[in-house]
Amino acid sequence: MATGINSSSRIIVRNVRVFDGISDRTQDNADVLIEGGHVVAVSSSPVAGDQSDGVVEIDGGGKFLMPGLSDAHVHLMGNANSMVDFLQGPTGSLYGNTIAEAKRMLMRGFTTVRDMGGDAAPVKALIDRGTFEGPRIFPSQAMISQTSGHADFSFVYDVPEEFGGKPSRTEEIHFTRVADGVPRVLAAVREQLKHGATQIKLTLGGGAASMYDPLNTLQYTSDEIRAAVQAAEDYGTYVATHVYTPAGIARAIDAGVKSIEHGHLADEATIRRIGETGTWLSMQPFAEDDHHYPDPVRAAKNTEICHGTEEVYGWAKQYGVKTAWGTDLLLEPQSAPRQSLMAARLGEFYTNAEALKMLTSGNAELFELAGERNTYRGAKLGVLAEGSWADAILVDGDPLQDLSLIGDPETNFKLIVKGGQVVKNQL
Repeated sequence: MATGINSSSRIIVRNVRVFDGISDRTQDNADVLIEGGHVVAVSSSPVAGDQSDGVVEIDGGGKFLMPGLSDAHVHLMGNANSMVDFLQGPTGSLYGNTIAEAKRMLMRGFTTVRDMGGDAAPVKALIDRGTFEGPRIFPSQAMISQTSGHADFSFVYDVPEEFGGKPSRTEEIHFTRVADGVPRVLAAVREQLKHGATQIKLTLGGGAASMYDPLNTLQYTSDEIRAAVQAAEDYGTYVATHVYTPAGIARAIDAGVKSIEHGHLADEATIRRIGETGTWLSMQPFAEDDHHYPDPVRAAKNTEICHGTEEVYGWAKQYGVKTAWGTDLLLEPQSAPRQSLMAARLGEFYTNAEALKMLTSGNAELFELAGERNTYRGAKLGVLAEGSWADAILVDGDPLQDLSLIGDPETNFKLIVKGGQVVKNQL
């Protein structure tokens, strides 16, 4: 429910328990002053305000105020559309569904997301302009894949472009890009940067959702990966890679990749190396029912991936790996609300405080690798502190004690603010 309070208003949220996204404890009985889209003050003393001067005061009633949630691995277009939509639906409907899902995601309390495949830059521009409501978006644009790789969504009878064939439907709508060989990989990376990518997504191994590739496949040569990394670094940003296995992760790290997406089939030595090299591990707390694959081959791959979750999280904690959280829900629009449940599920592997920090300031640290491609770098994301972006959620209850509260945002999130704009107010 939008309230008509815009980002130019001065807002004081009074009498709240502030979790700043960094500390393990809250600052109680605090007032938070928001102005011009930013947090101006978090004060234990009452903040002066006069409604005659246009100050909007909101009584938080002693509730829990925290930074907006973030998701480091979404597919906004993929969340909002099925494979049938992609292959048969009108292009306009694909974008309309994506814009609608962006609004729903914001209403779940996700004020910032990193999109890891899909034409999200136009949606980001419309949201940033205020035309539509949705989270801040760090777009990767099209997922880049080799022929027969994880993001090759062509049909088996289609002729590859290398042999004179045409791009697949998912390439035409900028959801994927198939590129083989160093020159084409360079062109594909530069194409995504031209379209507004803040980081680059390569697929370096098999996956459950893909049609042709067993999980143990190695995709892209070292030279191809290094070329992508060089092209991204020339734009001041980085490469993130879909990959599960030790061999694939090793090849990615050797080539200079900064973020491993998934990694569920890694062994202990590989996780230790991820920590030693300072590489990010962008994980998802997958359970088998997060995705539904009627095809028994893909269902079996999904089961294998999910069984690695607990062990990899344990090693990541043991070796101090910089770990981000995401969902990677894809091609099943009915499953999109599971995003909130998967956020709460992080508490099965971390303390509640650790989980909340990962969901806020932790993910934001990964987002900052985009450097000058980060269009939100004028203020800090993922924290509630003087000078930060005014992205906040007022929770009815204490997630530090009961993380399951964030799994039901419709009931428990009483106030959602993004950039100083109140987008939900049930107080």
